[in-house]
Amino acid sequence: MAKSGLASRLYRGEADLNIVGRRKLWFAVAGVLVLIAVLSFAVRGFSLGIEFAGGNSFQVPASVGTLEQAEAKVDAALAAKGGGAEVVTAQKVGSTSGEYYELRTGQLSAEQANEVKTEMAQSFGIQADQISGSQVSEAWGSQVTSRALLGLLIFVAVVAIYLILRFEWRMAAAAIASLFTNLVLTAGIYSLVGFEVTPSTIIGFLTILGFALYDVVVVFDKVQENTRGITANNNQTYGEAANLALNQSLMRSLNTSVVALLPVGGLLFIGAGLLGAGTLKDLGLVLFVGMAVAFLTSILLATPLLVLLKNQDPRISAHNKRVLARRGAIARGEVTPKGAPRAAAATAEEAIDPEAAALAGAAPKVGARPAAKRPSGARGGRPAGGGGNRPGGGKRR
Repeated sequence: MAKSGLASRLYRGEADLNIVGRRKLWFAVAGVLVLIAVLSFAVRGFSLGIEFAGGNSFQVPASVGTLEQAEAKVDAALAAKGGGAEVVTAQKVGSTSGEYYELRTGQLSAEQANEVKTEMAQSFGIQADQISGSQVSEAWGSQVTSRALLGLLIFVAVVAIYLILRFEWRMAAAAIASLFTNLVLTAGIYSLVGFEVTPSTIIGFLTILGFALYDVVVVFDKVQENTRGITANNNQTYGEAANLALNQSLMRSLNTSVVALLPVGGLLFIGAGLLGAGTLKDLGLVLFVGMAVAFLTSILLATPLLVLLKNQDPRISAHNKRVLARRGAIARGEVTPKGAPRAAAATAEEAIDPEAAALAGAAPKVGARPAAKRPSGARGGRPAGGGGNRPGGGKRR
């Protein structure tokens, strides 16, 4: 029979990928990535939108030209009347009243904003009332951040309670550590690449937590199923049973992630990229990055971390030692594996002491009848002709 491919073996849970056994490698990689993310936070920081940093926003009709032309003319107007402020972001936005360009700048005073607006109208050759503008204070962004952090704390508390009641505290600790790693790595990508952080980004961060939790719970449910009553036998260590659960649920997690990423990718690349729906870009970007990172952390981090915590349990630690000791005894020929043929055991004994094995083979088994030859013409030592204890031994009438 032809050897099945990796996809088929993944689907049947037979890929036998040693994920848990290489947990030190995954922990090292995760530690390096988290360190890079933290250094990026300290050195580069984040590219904050005007909702968090404060600034002004101007909406110009799309009929004035291309987005690049509009951005260049607004930069010229800011250089003349804006006191050195620059365009931070520029995007094309559609609405029921038509398409327009939204250009966000640094912080301007009310007088500067009016002068820049007049300069822009002259540059574009339109009326000043066709350009709308607004000012956003950074205090509003601070309020959004504080409420998002409060929501994050409430979410983590509820998740911890649920996982402790549904599984145990070690699984809750591993899941929460995986969630925080997911957040740090996603934020690190935002900091390194320079993606703009907006209120939609904060909403996206909270959304990916739910997706990451779902993936972890799916894997942990299979781990719990495989490890239920594991100490009653000496066939598998806890880590091996957890690794088997990972292989059995890996295809399901992969399918779930792909199905979730496809619509988010369409939202990001088609909606925001091709169709120019700029308002979808911030939400789609954080969802796409966060879901991809969540899949990796739930597989490569959550379950290996759970195994590390469970191995500290004295009951599981003793069980793992029994399993390894039994395997060592089997390898040395001291113990016959369960289900092994008896002939194999006899061969091992003969190799140790051939004479004793021969005597043991010649000795009768306990409870066996003597192997003496029965008298000829008699059945079971009774006289020929039957009759048993009846006198005469004749036939019945």
